[in-house]
Amino acid sequence: MTKPVTAYIIWYGNWPASHPALTIVPEFLSNIGNSAWWNISTTYYDNSAVGGAKVSPTVAFVQSTTVGYTKGTNPSNAGIQSVVTTAISSGALPGDVNGVYFVLSSADVNQNSGFCTNYCGWHTNTNMAGVGYIKYSWVGNPARCPANCAAQTTSPNGDTGTDGMISIMAHELTEAATDPLLNAWYDGNGYENADKCAWKFGTTSTASNGAQYNLVLSSPTGVNSQRQYMVQQNWVNAATGYCAMQ
Repeated sequence: MTKPVTAYIIWYGNWPASHPALTIVPEFLSNIGNSAWWNISTTYYDNSAVGGAKVSPTVAFVQSTTVGYTKGTNPSNAGIQSVVTTAISSGALPGDVNGVYFVLSSADVNQNSGFCTNYCGWHTNTNMAGVGYIKYSWVGNPARCPANCAAQTTSPNGDTGTDGMISIMAHELTEAATDPLLNAWYDGNGYENADKCAWKFGTTSTASNGAQYNLVLSSPTGVNSQRQYMVQQNWVNAATGYCAMQ
């Protein structure tokens, strides 16, 4: 994705107005662009573009919508696709081929193709009539299975599900940017860039509540206008690639 990446959120399930995710997740998506972590994504480029255009350094959070349990508490992959396309066709969210649509589920929602056992999130795409290829991701709530989908139970922002979700979203966002139609960047074993560094966090620091963190981004509501996150490393696309935070 060589044009500025836009991000959208579809809150699926039960998300009360007081839930910290409703503040923390948009903040993360608003500030990850042009960060040292996201700039690793710009080491990937489009061979079909003149001069090999790089993945955009820019990420912007645009809009969110809440849908409740429109496909039940155990939605199928097809159900998740329908959630996304319905949000667009209904006008709740715009149709944006440069966007990544995140379906974020509350902790009481499972996903019947293997959440908590085979994966914590995934990304894919669909060719939507009148819009084009849209990219979307489903991210489960790690509070449902912290041993499998959260790096730690004491988290830097005080909510295991939200903080665990942030790292999974970062994983899926960079993969959507480097392999948007599932035919671009992956290695000889089929691993996408973030797959190669999954659950690797590098050097960490200790937050005031005892949690570990490795990424600090600006925040209009965080302490000292900053917020701490625990985010997996990303794969640097180089002759001898490696996992890094910057």
